[in-house]
Amino acid sequence: MLRLLPLLLACIVINPVGATTLLVLGDSLSAGYQMPIEKAWPSLLPNVMAEKGKPMNVVNGSISGDTTGNGLARLPDLLTQHTPDIVLIELGANDGLRGFPPNLVESNLTLIINQVKEANATPLLMQIHVLPNYGKRYTQAFSDLYPRVAKVHQIPLLPFMLEPILRDHPQWIMNDGLHPKPDAQTWIAEFVSTQLINHL
Repeated sequence: MLRLLPLLLACIVINPVGATTLLVLGDSLSAGYQMPIEKAWPSLLPNVMAEKGKPMNVVNGSISGDTTGNGLARLPDLLTQHTPDIVLIELGANDGLRGFPPNLVESNLTLIINQVKEANATPLLMQIHVLPNYGKRYTQAFSDLYPRVAKVHQIPLLPFMLEPILRDHPQWIMNDGLHPKPDAQTWIAEFVSTQLINHL
């Protein structure tokens, strides 16, 4: 139940009438790791989009620790419950941390994308990069699968949201070297809003 609590809380969102509904299917990078869910970037995104004249309902379907396989298993219920117009897929970091084969990640992402399309929603895929724990060859193969999947399915590939933070604002990353701090959440919401407007 505790694992599901962030998801349940995130679904309590005031929905502007006539707004597009975005489902964020993610892991701890989007779930508000070690912070109140209302401070996580998906909770901040509706206000940012409204300020840009693009009203949007955001359902945060992210759970810390989720792999692409976990996201795939949860997706049907999320699609049925929320009938999103857009699904932002932010998954894979935990697969990489556990050394899962890149071809398994690619297969799961393909199944997720197909389910989203079958639900008449628009899938967006976010690039994920992993730490070089398993060597350069694995790291490169993992990074390469995302543009390949996006190209095959002809869907937008969004840049990895942590890459500019790691480069320009490393103080916004927690001591584990993986998760963005609360200070980073507003920046991420702004970054994601720009990507959404550019690709939709």
